[in-house]
Amino acid sequence: MNCTKSLCSLMLVTLLAVALTGCGSDSKPSAPLSAFQPEIVNNPDNFSFQATGTENVTYSRDYTWSNSGTQASINHSSAVDSGTTLITLFDANGTQVYQSNMLASGTPSSSAGVAGNWTIRVNLSNCYGTLNFSVQML
Repeated sequence: MNCTKSLCSLMLVTLLAVALTGCGSDSKPSAPLSAFQPEIVNNPDNFSFQATGTENVTYSRDYTWSNSGTQASINHSSAVDSGTTLITLFDANGTQVYQSNMLASGTPSSSAGVAGNWTIRVNLSNCYGTLNFSVQML
């Protein structure tokens, strides 16, 4: 697009003014401005997942996690009001070694597997609540 320097400057000022002031409405948007974004810490031998105040979240994601051991300890600390939550762990060979809903408490262990890059699968469907779990090398 060809424009003069002053016209381009005017367009830029106008766009900035609209961006800073909005469209003149004081009402809140009908949906959150950002998508569901849980807090993830993914370090070798230590993984954690947290999301506070989820509302009607449907989400499915695989995380690659480095486990130098052959088992994992799963620490549950969630407050799920409704919906479906599921955590599944697969060892480095892709063998399922653990599966559970997100629980209010508990520290179960996975089955024995193969050390290396494990997969942590999180599946949520119409989930409401606070989600919190961690997975550590055992």
